[in-house]
Amino acid sequence: MTIDSIKNGIVIDHITAGKAMELYGILGLGELDCSVAILKNVVSAQLGKKDIIKIDRELDLDWDVIGYVDPNITVNIIKNGERVEKRKLKLPETITGVIRCKNPRCITSVEQELPQVFKLTDREKRVYRCLYCETQAGR
Repeated sequence: MTIDSIKNGIVIDHITAGKAMELYGILGLGELDCSVAILKNVVSAQLGKKDIIKIDRELDLDWDVIGYVDPNITVNIIKNGERVEKRKLKLPETITGVIRCKNPRCITSVEQELPQVFKLTDREKRVYRCLYCETQAGR
């Protein structure tokens, strides 16, 4: 299998095997009009297996969303065929508009215009709770 290198764009690397499609959906990559390559279960000395996403275009991505999906991801920014930046991500302190509160009594269930905001309450267990009602987000 041959996946061409990209001249200008983004390589999202070290994605936990099986999580690339979740990230693809959350970031809305299917709506882009450029090449997007998803490599699943790539052999990795570090992880055993990993997923990779290559985007053949420069664009602004929500780093917090990517960190929420998988905080071990590495993002490489490519310009003129060379890596110009490498970002290591982490779990964001807050996440907005990605997950919905499952509590039917939460104010966000009644007031639809309120943003869905979750705060990180336990970094080790990756637990997020609704800002309004403290309900734990499901993963």
